Amino acid sequence: MPHPQDSVPRGTSAVAPAGLSTGLTILFAIACGLCVANIYFAQPLIGPIAVTLQLHAGLAGLIMTLTQLGYGAGLLMLVPLADVVENRRLITVLMVGAVIGLVGIALSNSAATFLAASFLVGTCAVAAQVLVPLASHLVPEATRGKVVGNIMAGLLAGIMLARPFSSLIAAAFGWRAVFAISAVLMATLAVVLWRALPQRQPHASTGYARTMASLPGIVWRTPLLRRRAFYQGMMFAGFQAFWTAVPLALAHEFGLGQGGIALFALAGAAGALAAPWAGRLADRGLTRPATGLAIVAALLSFGLGAVAVHYRSLTGLVAAGILLDGAVQLCNVLSLRNLYILAPELRGRLNGLFLTFIFMCAAVASGLAAAIYAFHGWGGLCLLGGAFAVVALLLYATEFRRNSLLPAT
Repeated sequence: MPHPQDSVPRGTSAVAPAGLSTGLTILFAIACGLCVANIYFAQPLIGPIAVTLQLHAGLAGLIMTLTQLGYGAGLLMLVPLADVVENRRLITVLMVGAVIGLVGIALSNSAATFLAASFLVGTCAVAAQVLVPLASHLVPEATRGKVVGNIMAGLLAGIMLARPFSSLIAAAFGWRAVFAISAVLMATLAVVLWRALPQRQPHASTGYARTMASLPGIVWRTPLLRRRAFYQGMMFAGFQAFWTAVPLALAHEFGLGQGGIALFALAGAAGALAAPWAGRLADRGLTRPATGLAIVAALLSFGLGAVAVHYRSLTGLVAAGILLDGAVQLCNVLSLRNLYILAPELRGRLNGLFLTFIFMCAAVASGLAAAIYAFHGWGGLCLLGGAFAVVALLLYATEFRRNSLLPAT
């Protein structure tokens, strides 16, 4: 794989980028957060949506599944376009597509139209994963980790705040209002981004077909991608398992209603504060020890969560959620910082491949978590999450072996 200094793709400049202003960084963070929030708005509303659309209880899970499948398709098929298509135009088109999907959801009178619109929303939500590598193109290497960390904090906050936001809005105005409000916000944001974002035209000679055909080779020739994707895949699998089962545990073990569960999710969003700190650690060359710290913290969070539920300590469970979220975010920012220094002309494809693997791990974990909790309770769920962290630690241990099959980070 070429090193960034070996060649400069057409459409870019050899001059070091000037960086992002504070205002533009905040705009990137808000945009990423709102884009990914659209994937999670429906999660706490599956029950009332299924009743309204007369969707059989056994098929209610499709409400989230179709959105996630759309997101997975977008990661693999659309995010690599960031290496082919002018980035500002691509981001705007994706956000307009999300607006169309959100309006479709808000106006749906049948399960079929709702699910089709949900797939479109999931597909277009990958605009966030075009924004992040674009930001990395616009900042110098010395501060890239800091800026990416700040933007990823907004993205994680969007994930964590989506559930309490949708629960509270739906309780006051009905579930359709959640998607109508998001459609207005996304439309406004699309206009603002079109006016505020700089243009970035990637390598002009690479077409879409060649770009997609290059993906297997990039995976094969980039062991660092495989290592960081595995770390983050295991971490995010634990994250998804925790947040899939914890609403059930809060209801069954603590007797919380929808409002209490929403407040718990809101408290867990504090883990997003780890992102800027993670970026600074990466910029200082501390990626390896910080990665180990993140994986160990994730393992400890599941231990803390098990003890907290056993002793009926809601405070302890909140602390476990914050610790897990912070650990996942720390590992994610470290991974992106490492991948974005490999080759500027490949950032869109590296990002898409990295996130596709993570999405696959998370999707499997979501299905396992529901089954594990149903048959083995919260203790079994914590064992599952801890196992994901242990597997990541086993690979991490190979970084200290001379003849490791995968390179150290």
